[in-house]
Amino acid sequence: MTRTTEPHRCQWAAAGDALMRDYHDTEWGTPLHDDRGLFEFLCLEGAQAGLSWRTVLNKRDNYRKAFHDFEIARVAAMSDRELEKCLLDPGIIRNRLKVSSVRDNAVAAQKVIGEFGSLDVWLWSFVDGKPLRNRWREQAEVPASTELSDRMSKTLKKRGFRFVGTTICYSLLQATGMINDHLVGCFRHKACTEA
Repeated sequence: MTRTTEPHRCQWAAAGDALMRDYHDTEWGTPLHDDRGLFEFLCLEGAQAGLSWRTVLNKRDNYRKAFHDFEIARVAAMSDRELEKCLLDPGIIRNRLKVSSVRDNAVAAQKVIGEFGSLDVWLWSFVDGKPLRNRWREQAEVPASTELSDRMSKTLKKRGFRFVGTTICYSLLQATGMINDHLVGCFRHKACTEA
């Protein structure tokens, strides 16, 4: 009888369900350089404010349907009527400010793209284009925010982005691989370091 051993994961994913494990194992911390994907994470991290990531992850497909798969130009062009319709969708978090922030963030993202060529280039400039690699051993060591996320938050707010507080920005940095916060004992730490 063969026994399969589970790989060692970050503590938050080890105890989680299959959806959280899959997210941890395939996405979280992997350097992302796609404007649409970065915009999606920016909006979903904002939707998470005051809630658990599990709640948002469970609704992710519904968000993609409601917000045109996070195509920035299409979201920026959404009408007030379309946003009102989103507020009736039980598949997303029906908070009026969070829903309207998605369009506002798309408009702000378009301005950034016009100025810098891509959302990717601009967001990654906060880490000089290369992932920052931490070497945390315990989940308790991982901060909720840093000077970098403070600076990023202030800059995004000045450019018209909403729901981009310092904790949300730190989560964005982690999720998109701008910061590798996989614990050193996690099987994804090395993979994300080499990505």
